[in-house]
Amino acid sequence: MGATNEHRIPVRGWLLPLVAVAAGFLLGKNGNWSAGAALAVLLIGSVMVAVHHAELVALWLREPYGTLVLTLAVTIIELSLIVSLILTGKSDPGLARDAVHAVVMLVINGLAGICIVAGTLRHREQEFQTLGANAFLAVLMPMAVLVLVMPNYTLATPGPYYSTWQLIFVGTACLSLYLVFLFVQTVRHQNYFVPSNAMEVALHAAPQARIGAISAGLLVLSLAAVILLAKLLAPFIERGIVAAGAPFKLAGVLVAAIVLMPEFFAALKAARRNQLQTSINLALGSAVACIGLTVPAVTVIALFLGQPLALGIDNESTVLLVLSFLVAMLTYGQGRTNLLSGFVHLVLLAAYVFLIFAP
Repeated sequence: MGATNEHRIPVRGWLLPLVAVAAGFLLGKNGNWSAGAALAVLLIGSVMVAVHHAELVALWLREPYGTLVLTLAVTIIELSLIVSLILTGKSDPGLARDAVHAVVMLVINGLAGICIVAGTLRHREQEFQTLGANAFLAVLMPMAVLVLVMPNYTLATPGPYYSTWQLIFVGTACLSLYLVFLFVQTVRHQNYFVPSNAMEVALHAAPQARIGAISAGLLVLSLAAVILLAKLLAPFIERGIVAAGAPFKLAGVLVAAIVLMPEFFAALKAARRNQLQTSINLALGSAVACIGLTVPAVTVIALFLGQPLALGIDNESTVLLVLSFLVAMLTYGQGRTNLLSGFVHLVLLAAYVFLIFAP
């Protein structure tokens, strides 16, 4: 993962998160759109700072541990935002489903497509480890089907809902798959997820341990600021959707877009520096962590609160999801990418967004 040219912590690296947290407490009860705009600007700034610290920590820990820092952090942000909306009692029972579905589609088609296009425009073709990419897809596809498709076809309860025991089983299965995948990624087959390109491995030297440790602490502070600001922006998101007359499904897309911002900037920067393996680890890893950790946690919360949890997606979304995975298998099955494969993913992303407004 690329970082700044110098392994140092700029002033904004510690000042901006502190300002963001302070502004969150000061403007949290202000319902004006101007306050919402200020919180949005601070949110983007906090995300950028979080990316900077995550990159330094990633260089300090090396692959594949480095990208795990950001993927797990993004999952924490998403979970906190979804839970905050659930606890308000105003959200749709399908919010978690829409957010998880949006994360998968934005990662498989949007994040991957943009990174491939940006990287191949500069480097023509880029190489990566097929074993690592296929491992991501081998875990992501069954989890996505179990969570987003199967609820529509079970007999215990009418779709898109699972029965209580089915929900417990699916949540346990997703968590088990993620934990086994984590073991494979970090212990058993670590070499599947490290760059095969020697230039990519040696591109950046690891920062000093002191810098890495300080960045780790500031990363936690930055993510806390992101979580706080994202929670405060949730009412503005709902009000904006209602005011615009847009479908509520858009709320899940906006939640996914907010939580994927750190991944997006880090993965895009890596792709432009010919570090596609790092981009793949970030992109696909965020989707795997999203389902593997968010779904079990939301399941526990929904069962504890006695709230319904709609998971099954509609037929047209199912078709597009399957098509996206088929294209992803072609993209990540050859060990190298080109401009065409990236553009195909972007077209599928455009179809996903278009069908939200014109189902």
